[in-house]
Amino acid sequence: MTDARPDATSRKVLRPRDAATLIIVDTASGEPRVLLGRRRGDLAFMPGRYVFPGGRVDPSDRLIAVEADDLAPGNIERLMVDMKGNRSPARARALALAAVRETFEEAGLLIGVQGAPASRPKAEAWQRFFSHGYRPALAKLTFFARAITPPGRPRRYDTRFFCVAAEAIVHRVATDGELSDLEWHSIEQARTLDLPNITRVVLEDLGERIAAGALHKSDVPVPFYHRRNRNFHRDLIDHEALAGTRLYTA
Repeated sequence: MTDARPDATSRKVLRPRDAATLIIVDTASGEPRVLLGRRRGDLAFMPGRYVFPGGRVDPSDRLIAVEADDLAPGNIERLMVDMKGNRSPARARALALAAVRETFEEAGLLIGVQGAPASRPKAEAWQRFFSHGYRPALAKLTFFARAITPPGRPRRYDTRFFCVAAEAIVHRVATDGELSDLEWHSIEQARTLDLPNITRVVLEDLGERIAAGALHKSDVPVPFYHRRNRNFHRDLIDHEALAGTRLYTA
């Protein structure tokens, strides 16, 4: 996973922006499958690659109330570990909401429960989401992995990966987002696709969690992929790291 490009360190180092991704796992057929789509070829970030639905956090994501359908406390605590800048549950919650919103925009899939919002959101994307009679539900999401884009890339994101069972999908609508060829793939099939390196690594983590029967457990250490001293590291965010916000190298 090293970055061998000669100009990677000579470019201006961009500050990573918060982003979120949702891994939807369908086990109805017996063999677990995940939803992947191909990014458009004209996009600056990972053009033509197969990815999970996701994108950067929008300021409006912090303004959406989730009421009783919130993330489990353990997920919120892990999301705040080593969080740069404003470290708060509201920001942690916004990451999960961004994953839900981006999945709606890119895949036309609503993760939520029936009901109207406490107040009408101003953001157009959230207005479209609520127009279908549902509000977002985060209780079934599990914080699964974290990865920071290496320096030298045209876009940099501090991405949190969440996973959710396909049964959490409550509604489907037609959409024309950044992803095409949206299809369900087994882990084995997904390995043959043109995947970004980090997607491929997270996919292997996913396979291991599924095999261990721990996919949706919130007390399992969360892998954190990032670059330190020009090398990539896989750290673990676990219950010990929560107390001192310290990361342990695996």
